[in-house]
Amino acid sequence: MNQSLFKLGQRKRLISRQFQQEIGFWGIRLITLVTVLPILGILVIIVIQGIGQVDWEFLTAMPRDGMRAGGILPAIAGTFYLMIGTALFSIPLGIAAGIYLSEYAPDNAFTRLIRLAIISLAGVPSVVYGLFGLGLFVLFFGFGISILSASLTLSIMTLPVIISTSEESLRSIPYNFRVVGLSLGGTKWQGIRKIVLPQALPGIITGIILGLERAVGETAPILFTGATFFLPRLPNSPLDATMALPYHIYVIATQVPGMPLEIQYGTVLVLIVFVLAMNLIASSIRSRARAKRHW
Repeated sequence: MNQSLFKLGQRKRLISRQFQQEIGFWGIRLITLVTVLPILGILVIIVIQGIGQVDWEFLTAMPRDGMRAGGILPAIAGTFYLMIGTALFSIPLGIAAGIYLSEYAPDNAFTRLIRLAIISLAGVPSVVYGLFGLGLFVLFFGFGISILSASLTLSIMTLPVIISTSEESLRSIPYNFRVVGLSLGGTKWQGIRKIVLPQALPGIITGIILGLERAVGETAPILFTGATFFLPRLPNSPLDATMALPYHIYVIATQVPGMPLEIQYGTVLVLIVFVLAMNLIASSIRSRARAKRHW
């Protein structure tokens, strides 16, 4: 009798746990739908409204008639230049700082303060970075409103994300990988460069993707440092100003009267495809790096 009651109680508790688990799963599904469906709805509206405007002329021609006609080639090229400039400055510095904090820096109050500062900088509004870049690169160093000033400003904004993710990715690699390199007679740097760093590459690439995507979509930093309202030609050097897709979208949506709605949606669609293409390329590289992992 007691055994039967015990089994019945166990069954009831099991059914109760399963019921709670099902409620939790359905709650997660509901939250996911509430989050994802509005985003999908916005993307569908952008595609429907803008796909008719995107053609070869729109992608390769210069803007005309106060940007109400022609194409957006200078904005596309300017966004690409800014992305390349940001990557050139931020990726080497970010990975190097992550390696130092993970592998060389002592665990003391000073390094903990540095980590706290890096995390805090990741949350600073982009307009603050824009004003900082205006004061430092545009005025103090005399680079003027240029691709170089904007790239350096975006690099500083991107660095905290790349440093943090690089450090965490390197710390996630088992200590045995480091011991193997030392036991084979290699130096600490050789072990990091040839063993640890390749294993941490997927996480580092994720940080680079997040940082560059934020940089590509920002308007405030380039508004103060490198973007121009209307420039119907391609820049000739890093010291030239440029058009860029985020600022161009802001301008045609708020500053140009009589701007056709199709051009606005078409420009937004091009920026979204630009970011998605970055994601696909980086995800492919990350997948290849993960396939080469040995743990």
